[in-house]
Amino acid sequence: MLTLARQKWGSRWAFVLAAVGSAAGLGNAWRFPYMAYSNGGGAFYIPYFIALFLAGIPILMAEFGIGQGLQSSAPKALGKISKGAEFIGWWAVLTGSIIVFYYNVIMAWIFNYLYFSFGPAWKGDPKGFFFGDFLKLTDGPGQLGGLRWPIVIGLLIAWLWVYLILRKGTESVGKTVMWTVPLPIILLVLLGIRGVTLEGAATGLNFLFEPNFAKLAEPRVWANAFGQIFFSLSVAFGIMIAYGSYNDKKNDVANNAIITALGNSATSFLAGIAVFSVLGYMATQMQVPVDEVVSGGIGLAFVVYPQAISLIPGGAVVQSIIGLAFFIMLLTLGIDSAFSLVEATEAAAGDKFKVNKKTFLVGFSVLGFIFGLLFATQGGLYWLDIIDHYMGTYALLVVGILESIVIGWVFGAEKLREYINSVSEVKIGAWFDISLKYIIPIVLISILGLNIYDEMKNPYGGYPAWALTVGFVIFLAVPVIGYILAKMPSKDEKYNEKVTEITVED
Repeated sequence: MLTLARQKWGSRWAFVLAAVGSAAGLGNAWRFPYMAYSNGGGAFYIPYFIALFLAGIPILMAEFGIGQGLQSSAPKALGKISKGAEFIGWWAVLTGSIIVFYYNVIMAWIFNYLYFSFGPAWKGDPKGFFFGDFLKLTDGPGQLGGLRWPIVIGLLIAWLWVYLILRKGTESVGKTVMWTVPLPIILLVLLGIRGVTLEGAATGLNFLFEPNFAKLAEPRVWANAFGQIFFSLSVAFGIMIAYGSYNDKKNDVANNAIITALGNSATSFLAGIAVFSVLGYMATQMQVPVDEVVSGGIGLAFVVYPQAISLIPGGAVVQSIIGLAFFIMLLTLGIDSAFSLVEATEAAAGDKFKVNKKTFLVGFSVLGFIFGLLFATQGGLYWLDIIDHYMGTYALLVVGILESIVIGWVFGAEKLREYINSVSEVKIGAWFDISLKYIIPIVLISILGLNIYDEMKNPYGGYPAWALTVGFVIFLAVPVIGYILAKMPSKDEKYNEKVTEITVED
């Protein structure tokens, strides 16, 4: 049987930048600042960095190490550890596939807001503009309404961009990340510099960094810190396993994981300064407390920050420049995460079914565009929120728990550590084993339990039961499809070859 050579990164930095780009996504700009503010401000950084070193870096090392050592995508790598675990890898990449279907719709919104920044078009009423003029939001998930054609056009552009980036594999990805990773960091620095020079900026930054140490006594704050680390590193999607598999088996694993994790955290830190300095100015101009203008998620990106831009002195030209910088920053943060989700799926399909890369990308992009039309309707925001709740929270947590058990217990954290140390400059100790076998699964199970408890008390988002049931059914369907894919025969006769240890020799 003819075996095609596995694609390789052109350089170590192409890999590192791709990994940082995948990890540092939209959530760094609109989730982390709000999470820090609402969980003790400066005090939140204590559990955050403890979580980074106790859980974030170890799970990143594990995924890099498994992918690189076994030269395999997530399903194939987990299947080599235990044939029954292959479906977990498929669950991971299929979850990422569903997420990218609506993630690219958010990218479509950002493309539109690049255009709206000229003026800017939302001046006066950003909230009414976003939900009314732009989305034309219906009254609930039962009312889809019609397609919003500006979003459809933006969605088409987003998928075309993803295809163009991935069509030549690591070669085109490597060239892309050389500018899509540094550019948002540069823009965040510039936005931060402009922000801290505004009146009231110190008030906003004080809200972000002033420590409330009393919060450290709350278990949920610690759970939020570990959750933030886990959700923001692009682990449990199969991405980092796939990216690691494109490395030579002798590449440094530990250093790459540390650089990726710290790069992701640095981006979050810069985003906090850029966002809260402007929110402080906004609160000063509106003569209200900062906590009355603070928001996270979509509301921050498309309502609160645009409103703040409209208040910045200098007229329409200055406001347009800042608006463009902000949305270009979001666009370049988002695109790396978007194409990495697709790449993880393509790597899995290529490993098992030997599909042609370009053929797969064309088919997947068309499929993604079609499914994305649901979220491009007038009621699409509701379904984006519901499905993200199950895919981006529950699926990610369950896959993370199962993955850490398979790698830590079935394969053996000790054996993986031996391989990582054999190729890495920085040597890791027994704390890696403890983290992978005990800390990560226990923490993720705790977070999952807290989420289920909250859900039982108050059904998510106040949505009708039937809509949440649809989201839950989609959540349950993914591992079933993953199990079916795992049971299908592979076109690679060595696909199911069991591996009990990793060596650097090919």
